[in-house]
Amino acid sequence: MQVTPVTTPAAKELLPQDAKFMAQFIAMAPFVFQTAVCLRDFGILNLLCENPEGLSADKMLEKINLSRYSLNVLLDAGESSGIVLEKNRIWTITQTGMFLEKDAITRVNMNFSQDVCYQGLFNLKDALETNTPSGLKVFGNWSTLYEGLSSLPEKVQQSWFEFDHFFSSDSFPRALPIVFKDMPKKILDVGGNTGKFAVACTKFDSDVTVTIADHPGQIEMAKANAASNQVAERVHYHVTDLLKKDAALPQGHDVIWMSQLLSCFSDEEVVMILKKARQALGTGGSLYIMETFTDNQKFNTARFCLDMTSLYFTVMANGNSRMYRSEEFYKLIEKAEMKIVEEHPFIRLNHTILKCVPA
Repeated sequence: MQVTPVTTPAAKELLPQDAKFMAQFIAMAPFVFQTAVCLRDFGILNLLCENPEGLSADKMLEKINLSRYSLNVLLDAGESSGIVLEKNRIWTITQTGMFLEKDAITRVNMNFSQDVCYQGLFNLKDALETNTPSGLKVFGNWSTLYEGLSSLPEKVQQSWFEFDHFFSSDSFPRALPIVFKDMPKKILDVGGNTGKFAVACTKFDSDVTVTIADHPGQIEMAKANAASNQVAERVHYHVTDLLKKDAALPQGHDVIWMSQLLSCFSDEEVVMILKKARQALGTGGSLYIMETFTDNQKFNTARFCLDMTSLYFTVMANGNSRMYRSEEFYKLIEKAEMKIVEEHPFIRLNHTILKCVPA
């Protein structure tokens, strides 16, 4: 399938005065971001949403627990950032401010940036030079974020899972009919995290059993999730570290499922994991891969968010993975001696599902 490459607004040539403003906007971007976070978290954006006719600073001070000084500097910075507007001493919220306050994707991305990535991003240069997640040290001494995921501070963990689930779990209702078209009875969910897909499978088909392969911490969370959904007897577990070359996947499954997993690994590691999957498939079995390819997006906004997410992998997650372009990813499938037999694009938020079998 040929997809027209997305051209982002930022990639277009600007007039000199606009380009200079854009350069300054980038130079001051940390201030802009923290201004937006504070306007949201102090309730100022919500207050202006509830009063579309606008409010004076005096009226806002009656409801916001800030000094006049603090409110004034936030509002002034917010106006220069395009978040709020002032006319005749009355403040209103802009369309951008509305998205910051009300839009679900924006909120998830903002919390992920603030809680998971912001402090660590200071170490991006070192991460790029060493191909190690240099920013992860703000949370702990792990070689990858996935090793320490279950031990992250509660707020950080919550924002990470909200980000991960928002861009995968909502795709499951459209993915499940594809996966169950051939009525599999045994599914292996590699990188199953908290077990949401496994639980969704057991709800979709009352006879299927699912094995989750993941790190010990994630396995414990998945066990609790399966138990709370009364499907513990049909969900099994395989503790593994996919980066260990001698760590094989359990064999004999009709379907192996990998949702947003392989973008967490380097090219060489992807090929290694795909080879493990090929060896673990039962006779006639299939591998289903769900990923968000940067060149397979309908909208500029989605492409932009995916490219920025690649830097999360660089500085926080593992130091060597990214959101892939489809043509790059297909070559890795070929190297693993697998072939694509079905392609299902634009699942939910522009995911693509690939059905693969041994070549």
